[in-house]
Amino acid sequence: MRRLGICEEKGSGIDKVIWSNEEFRLPPPSFEIKQIRTVVTMYAQKDFSDMTKEEKIRACYQHCCLKYAMNERMTNETVRERFGMTKDDSYKASAIISATRKVGLIKRNGYNSQSRKGARYVPIWT
Repeated sequence: MRRLGICEEKGSGIDKVIWSNEEFRLPPPSFEIKQIRTVVTMYAQKDFSDMTKEEKIRACYQHCCLKYAMNERMTNETVRERFGMTKDDSYKASAIISATRKVGLIKRNGYNSQSRKGARYVPIWT
């Protein structure tokens, strides 16, 4: 595969998939690790209101991981951008962030951890 130029060697394929999903505001891909393979499921266009709670949480977590890989931090604003929301939808972005924190996938960045306004988030494994 590498000789044919089909397979890359940098290991940035998943980052590219998640970035492309965000760019086109697609539902987040699902990654399932089986015994001898990993199964990735991609989904068609879906409005924010039609996404399940699990899809919104998965998208928020993947967004947070992508921001961390880019040496940036996730905020309410970046979540709104990811889902194509307006500034008036801040409460929806906050609800998604809270739900993602509640299931233990993200945490507040160590800096300004007391203030909700301007709070920044990182993946739990950092």
